[in-house]
Amino acid sequence: MPVSPTDAFATRAIHAGQQPDQRTGAMAVPIYQTSTFAMDEVGVMKAGFDYSRAGNPTRTALQIALASLEGGRHAHAFASGMAAIDCLLRTLLRPGDHVILPADGYGGTYRMIDQFGVPWGISCTTVALDDLAAVRAAITPRTRLIWCETPTNPLLGVSDIAALAEIAHTAGAQLAVDNTFASPYLQTPLSLGADVVMHSTTKYLGGHSDVIGGALVTSDEELAEAFTDFVTTVGSGAAPFDAWLTLRGVKTLALRMERHCDNAERIAELLVGLPKVARVYYPGLPDDPGHAVAAKQMRRFGGMVSFTVVGGEEEAVKVCSRTRLFTLAESLGGVESLIEHPHLMTHASVADSVTAVPPDLIRLSVGLEDADDLAADLADALS
Repeated sequence: MPVSPTDAFATRAIHAGQQPDQRTGAMAVPIYQTSTFAMDEVGVMKAGFDYSRAGNPTRTALQIALASLEGGRHAHAFASGMAAIDCLLRTLLRPGDHVILPADGYGGTYRMIDQFGVPWGISCTTVALDDLAAVRAAITPRTRLIWCETPTNPLLGVSDIAALAEIAHTAGAQLAVDNTFASPYLQTPLSLGADVVMHSTTKYLGGHSDVIGGALVTSDEELAEAFTDFVTTVGSGAAPFDAWLTLRGVKTLALRMERHCDNAERIAELLVGLPKVARVYYPGLPDDPGHAVAAKQMRRFGGMVSFTVVGGEEEAVKVCSRTRLFTLAESLGGVESLIEHPHLMTHASVADSVTAVPPDLIRLSVGLEDADDLAADLADALS
């Protein structure tokens, strides 16, 4: 039976694009590990597939699921989150165009535009996207895209998606939202007016630290066609096995996100009360600057927590080395808890840029372990 858009999120996560295989009855979507497909006759494909660079049934199953979860008409799955960003930028922008970026966003996005877009003739302005007046002031006649992260990486800043969409559309621009930190379980930017949603599916959607991937989701037919042409030409689509792993992770997304949120709330509340913690960044805290907007547009507040420590960079590095259950590692969104020092790790390449992060900042990806064990581990590290 087809999945309905009105079905609950958890139902769609398990069934959208994932009907039993018609030939064998297999419950799990098969891994179509093939480069090429036989044709019925010259120019006539059996099921719309001819070569896996252009399309593959396993990838298609994942794309159907992602589109359903984000409330979009079209999804494209990529080999990485950066490949997804590359597709969006190169299909949407042309020399002379202008992009607005979040001042506290992911360094890799800024790096891509700065190193590859700027030499091509793209200009960019970084703005605190929670300051709507500043966003309006940054708009130019050549602005084609507002790129939003909410919550941001790693300072967990929150932006009003609906308000940014209105600003972008009034200026004749489009709004793209990196929804990686929230996942579609917590937030659906398309329903708030965004034109495109981007994911690093490596993170919460995959959820098990065993696959790299990215995605773009949209309801804009013209954009979707451009993304299809790009993937077909460049070959940056997700491989069958990677798509299968991600699809397996998607099935449990609703359950996992509830536990991530439960544990993150517990950790944020613990950190607020520790003397060595200078500030906690978590939109679920009532006094967080983004709390009101997050409560309006998110189901819950996510599994990421950041904080600064008394003692500066040296103490932050020491804390990262003292944990037992929080593993010192980059990335996020997996079942295991991770700790990192953004200034020297994920954001080291932008340490001298306008998107640099505080050197005394620590970022946590709070996993699915027992909350009491995680709390004790951090309390010991900060004692």
